[in-house]
Amino acid sequence: MSVAARPAPAARGQGPVVAVVALGGAAGAAARYGAALLWPTAPGAFPWTTLAVNAVGCAVIGVFMVVISEVWAAHRLVRPFFGTGVLGGFTTFSTYAVDAERLVDVGAARTALAYLGLTLLVALAAVWSAGAATRRVLVWRRRR
Repeated sequence: MSVAARPAPAARGQGPVVAVVALGGAAGAAARYGAALLWPTAPGAFPWTTLAVNAVGCAVIGVFMVVISEVWAAHRLVRPFFGTGVLGGFTTFSTYAVDAERLVDVGAARTALAYLGLTLLVALAAVWSAGAATRRVLVWRRRR
């Protein structure tokens, strides 16, 4: 094998990471799709399902990051599988953007703007409050 044909050192050993991200992403996207099937959004209606999915996903990210960063020495593939894959596939910027575009297309630009802003606020509040609550629970459990 020529020097030019060899993979870069950083790329070596990334196969398992890519595989677990792909598997997790498929699982997360399937869960998001399932939520959309269970709670469909009518054309022109406020996309509550996508907002809820993103809020729940962000809250779980907040808990997960505190647990794997401060409590649990997880296997090296846990974070890419669950954090990047599952939660990355479950939460969705693309559907968020498409929902806003569809609202604009049906003449509901104010609703689209409210949706864009509300999603941002709810997502940030969810990840922050879930992370803070997780830290408080951990402190409480250590005192017991």
